[in-house]
Amino acid sequence: MEAKAITRYVRVSPRKARIVLDQIRGKNVVKAQETLLFTNRAVSETVLKTLNSAIANASQKGVANTDELVVKACYADEGPTLKRIRPRAKGSAARIRKRTSHITIIVATREEA
Repeated sequence: MEAKAITRYVRVSPRKARIVLDQIRGKNVVKAQETLLFTNRAVSETVLKTLNSAIANASQKGVANTDELVVKACYADEGPTLKRIRPRAKGSAARIRKRTSHITIIVATREEA
């Protein structure tokens, strides 16, 4: 049985989020939680919340032992980009792109993963 959790509109670029997600892909959920607790990245807190939500969704679906779950898939898709303007020399302007991402984590039992 598998369950997933999605966190949308996270104010971090997908490229930075994928660095953290690559560290937990395929791991046991307990090991993944430990990895995220000690990862020195700002997005790791958001990824940990999403992982805990996916585990709670799995227990709600009827998984007997949530410690046996593994991270089947995790990815960060690109969300909408907030566009801002920064003044530059001689009256010109430069565009600032504040990127957002949608983080998805899918957990499953060992047999399905």
